[in-house]
Amino acid sequence: MSATNTDVPSMLAHVLPTPVPAAEHDSCPVTEILRRVGDKWTVLVLSLLGQRPYRYNELHRAIEGISQRMLTRTLRSLENDGLVSRTVFPSVPPSVEYRLTPLGESLLVPLSALADWAVGWASRPAEFRA
Repeated sequence: MSATNTDVPSMLAHVLPTPVPAAEHDSCPVTEILRRVGDKWTVLVLSLLGQRPYRYNELHRAIEGISQRMLTRTLRSLENDGLVSRTVFPSVPPSVEYRLTPLGESLLVPLSALADWAVGWASRPAEFRA
């Protein structure tokens, strides 16, 4: 890549060894984030929380088909990754609110780009998607 050509995606600017060592692939931050957002519910939860904070039951009602156990696991995982914050309000019974952290908010831009690409890809003729 020359100084005048800055439009080369960073993925293409980095030369990977061949074969790619398994340990290098497993420890790659790109692999890790794709694993994180690649499960069934994470992108949906992040998208909803990107609109506004949600209380647990409100979020559960907003996602058809997710079990309480799976929502809890997804939220805990996102919280452990620093993408979501959890606030407990001292009420009877206690209520819990979830919101994106600044790190979680920063993930919405690349996720939106990926979503835009996916929608464009899905609208292509079937022979280009097979």
